[in-house]
Amino acid sequence: MNVQRLPFLIAILALVSAAAPAQTMNLQKVLDQINAASPKFHEVQADISVDLYTAVVQEHEMQKGMTAFRRQGSSMEMVTQLNSSGGQPVAQLLYKNGQLDYYQPAASQETIFSGGANRGEWDSLLATGFGATANDLTSQWTITFQGMESINGHSTAKLDLVSKQASIRNNFSHVTIWMDLARDISLKQIFSQPDGDSRTVTYSKIRYNTHLSDSLFTLHVPKGTQITHR
Repeated sequence: MNVQRLPFLIAILALVSAAAPAQTMNLQKVLDQINAASPKFHEVQADISVDLYTAVVQEHEMQKGMTAFRRQGSSMEMVTQLNSSGGQPVAQLLYKNGQLDYYQPAASQETIFSGGANRGEWDSLLATGFGATANDLTSQWTITFQGMESINGHSTAKLDLVSKQASIRNNFSHVTIWMDLARDISLKQIFSQPDGDSRTVTYSKIRYNTHLSDSLFTLHVPKGTQITHR
């Protein structure tokens, strides 16, 4: 070998090595990274953009708002506030202590759903994409790894999920999530319905493990609101 060419060859090999992925990802490696990151997850708050697509009329309705998730012991809590594209309040949702509160300001209606015996299942489903372990995911979903993609400069694993429960498949034929494996959080989710409708949620301005206030996880429902329990 020509000794004079060694530095050039070394430089080329270094460039090729730098350009190659550190590892070829597969589903098991994705799940291993999720398990490594899950214990570090405590809470997250983010701005959200929601695209509601109605297939029969091929129309999109846009909503914006805020959402937050936090782990409380073995349970999960979630709060979401949504506004229309014009800035009008559309809905507030709070999941806490196995109970889901759904408040609709325009209708002055609050509907309270109790998880009851299904509380553990609700917690597990809610954690999908936010602090879930690999076992949480594989126990609830049949998972297909669809490769790595970049979202807002973050490397994510694209996972397609099909629920193992017929009742959920009746509402969502599958769910696609883009997971930031380092933090065990979703940066994007698409909920696809059997009729072709879909709900796409994109997360931005993410605040991860920032010690969220307890007051954030409270619904502010005015007096006179009609309350229904289910």
